[in-house]
Amino acid sequence: MHVTRGFTGRPRVHNPGLPPGQYDAGDDWPVLSAEVTPDLAPADWTFRVDGLVAEDRTWDLEQVRRLPRSAYEGDIHCVTGWSRFGVRFGGVSLDVFLDAVRPDAAATHAVAYSHTGYTSNLPLADLRGGRAWIAFTHDGEPLTAEHGGPARLLVPHLYFWKSTKWIAGLRILDHDEPGFWEQNGYHARGNPWEEQRYSGD
Repeated sequence: MHVTRGFTGRPRVHNPGLPPGQYDAGDDWPVLSAEVTPDLAPADWTFRVDGLVAEDRTWDLEQVRRLPRSAYEGDIHCVTGWSRFGVRFGGVSLDVFLDAVRPDAAATHAVAYSHTGYTSNLPLADLRGGRAWIAFTHDGEPLTAEHGGPARLLVPHLYFWKSTKWIAGLRILDHDEPGFWEQNGYHARGNPWEEQRYSGD
């Protein structure tokens, strides 16, 4: 496992705008990854949605960039304790991709998987309604490789381990299927405001 600073945390300062147990990281964005950063060229990146859908679909980065753009401006929260306020990501709402594949009525969950093999599970309800994106810019610049570029999943209302770096696809399911960290003791959903860090929280 590739670990950089940030997993060690820092002293907590009370701030009513922070979820429980978090601290304001300011402009600092720690690089935290379960795997080594891949050498993934934009031309080699693809995103696929399959499983319980009417039509499997795969997009390359140029095709994604031609889709209607959407942006997120707000906060992100890491399970290790840091939060960042007023971040800006640009990309495409996940609703666009899900509408294109038309999930089955029985579908309830998705497994997000990366080009490195990392996985994370998510309820479909957390990916719908303008709550999730395929993001490829940060602060108006291309997303860097260390933070998941060329493109990553962005689910900012959940702890950031759910926002899969180097996203390769979503597998749509009719049941919950734990991902990498969920199999290693992390919470199935990961709501920061309910402090759902670990299994049993």
